[in-house]
Amino acid sequence: MSRFPEILHHGGASGVTGSCHRLQISEDRALLIDCGLFQGQDADPVDGFEQLKVSFPLEDVLALVVTHVHIDHIGRLPYLLAAGWRGPILCSVPSRRLLPLVIEDALKIGFTRDRALIERFLAEVERRLVALDYGVWHPLVDDARHRVQVKLKRAGHILGSAYVEVDTLVHGTGQAHRTLFSGDLGAPHAPLLPAPKPPWRCDTLVLESTYGDREHENRRQRRGRLKAAVDRALANGGSVVIPAFSIGRTQELLYELETLIHQAASPRWQALEIIVDSPLAARFTEVYRELKPWWDAEAHRRLGAGRHPLSFDNLYTVNSHDEHEQTLAYLAETGRPAVVIAASGMVSGGRVVNYLKRMLNDPRHCVLFIGYQGSGTPGRVIQRYGPRGGWVVLDGQRIDIRARVETVSGYSAHADRRNLLNFVRRMRHPPRHIRLVHGEADAQRALRETLQDWATQAGHRLEVSLGCEQGAYV
Repeated sequence: MSRFPEILHHGGASGVTGSCHRLQISEDRALLIDCGLFQGQDADPVDGFEQLKVSFPLEDVLALVVTHVHIDHIGRLPYLLAAGWRGPILCSVPSRRLLPLVIEDALKIGFTRDRALIERFLAEVERRLVALDYGVWHPLVDDARHRVQVKLKRAGHILGSAYVEVDTLVHGTGQAHRTLFSGDLGAPHAPLLPAPKPPWRCDTLVLESTYGDREHENRRQRRGRLKAAVDRALANGGSVVIPAFSIGRTQELLYELETLIHQAASPRWQALEIIVDSPLAARFTEVYRELKPWWDAEAHRRLGAGRHPLSFDNLYTVNSHDEHEQTLAYLAETGRPAVVIAASGMVSGGRVVNYLKRMLNDPRHCVLFIGYQGSGTPGRVIQRYGPRGGWVVLDGQRIDIRARVETVSGYSAHADRRNLLNFVRRMRHPPRHIRLVHGEADAQRALRETLQDWATQAGHRLEVSLGCEQGAYV
């Protein structure tokens, strides 16, 4: 029996960043699923550049399939092309629109500010992008040896996100296999996005496990927690600072805050400023508005009622550096209540760091985490030690944490343990083999136990392997 198809990892087998998975179809044919940056504890503290270099084989890679455009899933794309790879980049139609914006920002931060070089690289990326409609099989190879086809389905994580089904057939043997790569699956009832629906079947599933060891609050609870945090800021004369990724989380938060303002009877809520201090987030929000056809039914009902979930009167966008400095000083000195959404989501850089340097030692303010904080990131330190009156180092400066620190887990764009189990068990023909990736070791082990318990009760034969136990990346 052939050992193919075989799954290998060039990142993301353990930890929650650097996703890059290889489906080896034969000795000389392979697919790459994502090619992301390592961040936080996953990044090599000694030689990060060496870790980013693409040293794995490329001559056999038929295509790169992008599940979604977060930097930990596409951030090594410049290194991939620099290594000489020249194949197509397959993604969803919305991702086709969003991906160049993410790569442009990554180039400015990690490569060059030379506009001509950036434009040349973006033009190269644009030439390679192939947008696929959801739910339609796309043939990659159909010759005397193999038939290989790919299908994308909505993953509900961010706009344009997809999970990937790959059908491989070896002609002359009847040997067929369906492999599914989950990418990042979203939680049900996320604002703007329809929930992911499990496929009919698969043989092998490569499944994310970010929240494989816990469960989120439901939407009503998390909205209540968000409202309570803002209410306390209004009472204290302080601001709520929310570290958020520019794409996905920021737009979901705006949607929820518009809801709270729309429902509020309090004049203070109706006058509350919602500040997005991230030029990149502002650009993404603009594109999100252009991509309304991919919003869910609830969002379309709001539009039909004359509401604008991503463009409302209380929303203020900070663009230039001068505006950022003015806004920062104004909020820190006046104590005017406001909600500030700023990147980066794990406080590993960006404008949110400046807000926290000014506000963390002031008890009037609140830092509200609504997304996963990777091990080794400043966000994790603040989240863990802030409630105990601890401290954090930002830009080389030690800052005592006197501001309130709160976490609302329900706003994570990732499915939790229950959602991940449902994705598997609701397939008509569930997989016989699951490889858990994109999760810290404890989360992977907890999810394996959950899946194995279900399989035992259901009488379903299932092997669950852990990416964190697969050894070094290849």
